[in-house]
Amino acid sequence: MLTKQKQPSLLEALFPIAFLIVLLVINIGIFGTDGLSGSNQMVLVISSAVAALVAVFRLKIQWETLQDGIVKSISAAMSSILILLLIGSLAGTWMLSGIVPAMIYYGLQILNPTIFLIAACIVSAIVSIATGSSWTTVATVGVALLGIGRALGFEEGLIAGAIISGAYFGDKMSPLSDTTNLAPAMAGTDLFTHIRHMAKTTVPSIIIALIIFGVIGWMSSAEGSVKQVKQISEVILERFQISGWLFIVPGVVLLMILKKVPAVPALLTGALLGGVFAIIFQPDIIVALAEEPDKGFAYQAFKSVMMALYGEISVVTSNEVVNELLITGGMAGMLNTIWLIICAMIFGGIMEESGMLKVIAEAVIRKVHSLGSLIASTAGTCMFFNVTTSDQYLAILVPGRMYADIYKKRGLKGENLSRTLEDCATVTSVLVPWNTCGATQASVLGVATLTYLPYCFFNIISPFMTILFGYLNIGINYYSKEEMEEIKEKEEVAV
Repeated sequence: MLTKQKQPSLLEALFPIAFLIVLLVINIGIFGTDGLSGSNQMVLVISSAVAALVAVFRLKIQWETLQDGIVKSISAAMSSILILLLIGSLAGTWMLSGIVPAMIYYGLQILNPTIFLIAACIVSAIVSIATGSSWTTVATVGVALLGIGRALGFEEGLIAGAIISGAYFGDKMSPLSDTTNLAPAMAGTDLFTHIRHMAKTTVPSIIIALIIFGVIGWMSSAEGSVKQVKQISEVILERFQISGWLFIVPGVVLLMILKKVPAVPALLTGALLGGVFAIIFQPDIIVALAEEPDKGFAYQAFKSVMMALYGEISVVTSNEVVNELLITGGMAGMLNTIWLIICAMIFGGIMEESGMLKVIAEAVIRKVHSLGSLIASTAGTCMFFNVTTSDQYLAILVPGRMYADIYKKRGLKGENLSRTLEDCATVTSVLVPWNTCGATQASVLGVATLTYLPYCFFNIISPFMTILFGYLNIGINYYSKEEMEEIKEKEEVAV
């Protein structure tokens, strides 16, 4: 006879999360930014075990049930894992082919320190709007901008902050973005109503962020790097065959995404085309990387391109700064991040399947009274799920399900909820080191999450902006009396 599953108490639900937070604080204190190498993953596994113990022994849930929840949770992250693997391969062949070096070279000719941070933010935003993907933007244009910024003498955390601010603004405002489509679906509104309503808080947030980046650029002392920029440009020209033809590859990827080709085939195409262009434009580097001069070029080309796709490669030059820019980890370089994602989804799966996340969410809802506190609670819940489930999709899905009826009963249209979900779940996911987004961007850019976090001005401002609008009752859409009566009639008919 099976024992009936119990409803978790708030204390039981909070215990695994409190354990996770305490262990993470200890872990970060000991390992610092090296946590992604394995210690953060083990913290999540141990915390998952604690959550499972509570579920099995206190809530009388069968392990098989929890295991099904884990599998379901990991399955939901598989598309992100595939994309991450392909981004690693793409970065490798784009470096080998000279695409990324060409972006850096031409960028150094155009950008100057005064306008660089603003330009990096705007360029990232435009590309992200066009592609609908902050991940793709950061992994392609973002990597190139990071190299340019380093050459201009800016701190890498500041550069990454500008890139991520622009990329996540574009991601939010793009109709091609998965989160921009997910949020209105959860809140019960349509896509373009959601985007128009979201612009009320998002545009002021990005304007403030751009002003801050502009002030920092204007006050920057990076002009002293002009000589270094010239040296870097010369070294890149010496080592690579730089040509405008190289931009055919990113152009093809961009076109495929605009044509709504799924990310996986688009990125795979980009990675393979990068390998082809490496053979055409960089034969000397192909030969040097293979390290087998007695073999034929076909052999060397196959070996070098495969190495770029799956593993770490580095192009050595006479300049140490350039050498740091010309290292990629390939597909294998993403494995630590994927390891972290899987461990995070294990914890999230157990918490979700056991009902512990639901109990915590319901406790928050009971404290809500005013419009401002409702939006603030929604914001807090989104950020809470970003921290605890380590997944931006869960941070949209669960609060979206939780709050939809409450917003409707209070006469608030669905776009108010969908905007809050995006302003607080999508943009803050990248600020959490163990979240899939934070771990991914840190891995792709090679900049630790806690290093770029203080400079992600747009991502930090957005939640405060949406909460401020709530308390001031600005930009809030309400149902009319007639619409509310229709809603009540429909609910009565449904009952």
